[in-house]
Amino acid sequence: MLHVTCAIILLKNKILVTQRSENMKLPLKWEFPGGKLELGESEEDCIVREIKEEINLDITLLKKLSNNVHDYGTFEINLIPYLAKHISGEIELAEHKDYKLLEKNELLSLDWAEADLPIVEELLKLEI
Repeated sequence: MLHVTCAIILLKNKILVTQRSENMKLPLKWEFPGGKLELGESEEDCIVREIKEEINLDITLLKKLSNNVHDYGTFEINLIPYLAKHISGEIELAEHKDYKLLEKNELLSLDWAEADLPIVEELLKLEI
């Protein structure tokens, strides 16, 4: 099973979401950005590192949300979400095709990666 962290980043009073590139697994699906947990790395260190590497942002973590285990058939993922706030940096996409800054009520309009959907649903219930 893959252990992957993701960040729901609050930026300019909106939520940052990213679109996977054509070359990635689950091409063109939308997701909360993040990446694989490395051996010996904490979840918190992983998500801060991945966000810096993938989109050039510095973030501070606010709250951990509920993990979601999802079986895609060819691989299984344990997605570990954190609510985070943008501290500094400008968005530069290293791996993703696109990004959007959305209001919470706009999130369900996207074609999400299946593992992210329960996280979107939990987020919709939160006061942020």
